[in-house]
Amino acid sequence: MELSTLWFLLIAGLFVGYFVLEGFDFGVGMLVPVLGRDDRERRVVINTIGPLWDGNEVWLITAGGAMFAAFPEWYATLFSGFYLPLLLILLALILRGVAFDYRGKRPEAAWRRRWDAAIVFGSAVPAFIWGVAFANIVRGVPLDAGHNFTGGLFDLLSPYALLGGLTTTALFLTHGAIFLALKTAGDIRTRANRLAERFGLVAAVLAVLFLGLTLAHRSTPAALVLSALAVLCLAGALVANRLPSRTDAEGRREGWAFAGTALAIALAVASLFAGLYPNVLPSTVDAAVNSLTVENASSTPYTLKIMSWVAVVFAPIVVLYQGWTYWVFRKRIGTQHIPE
Repeated sequence: MELSTLWFLLIAGLFVGYFVLEGFDFGVGMLVPVLGRDDRERRVVINTIGPLWDGNEVWLITAGGAMFAAFPEWYATLFSGFYLPLLLILLALILRGVAFDYRGKRPEAAWRRRWDAAIVFGSAVPAFIWGVAFANIVRGVPLDAGHNFTGGLFDLLSPYALLGGLTTTALFLTHGAIFLALKTAGDIRTRANRLAERFGLVAAVLAVLFLGLTLAHRSTPAALVLSALAVLCLAGALVANRLPSRTDAEGRREGWAFAGTALAIALAVASLFAGLYPNVLPSTVDAAVNSLTVENASSTPYTLKIMSWVAVVFAPIVVLYQGWTYWVFRKRIGTQHIPE
């Protein structure tokens, strides 16, 4: 396997990890005022992702850095053509991080409601825009012979791209609701289970429609298989979320449900990359000449070789550390753990 193809697969893996992990905390952020009926319940919802959300964002930083080093042409064209959407994502993520920290600085209810709204905004905007962005990456954008983006903002807002944004938002809401059911106790857990059922049905319909349109436009055998598996995993997650637990009389099989939504998101993102390859950013203008591919967008073989050795050494350390973090904060929490 050529190093350029290897790094395409590694970047795909980084985005898979980012959407699976950041997906549930985007969903939790959007659900703060929905599932939290008072301040203590909202604090429970926020505390489920408190030790995790910043670590999840490392996957995005690493993916961006890997794109910059391994595929500089892809990085340059993508970040210049998608400048405004990516800037909105960055601002939303900054606002969300500030909201997590500043929400508890003052006791007034109005102060905390404003920061709760900031958490919702900072979670919903990236959840939607990432779907729009990846829909455009797969569908293609207008590029000239110099691989420069020649379109405008409204070229990125096609019905297909907006459907991609709605799909990721619905998937992340379902993923987040199931995560809350897995991590909380009492009434919040029960309400989260019910919300997961409702959001899950919407997400399933949108996912089937979006993946179907994607395959109609850019299909490969691998993309077809991965898309079908993603839909099956999402359906399995919804079934598991309805089944009673064998060990907990008050709960359902949230662990299996969460694994199902995680696999569904991972397989769906993988199917997009499988349909994209060997392109990294197709052009809608003279696609055979103007498209960016893993060959014409990559760095030199020597650069990719050095990067590969760095990844071999440091990637396992990062994964093991994050896995340890999840293990440490694995237990359920409820309002009984939140002081007045």
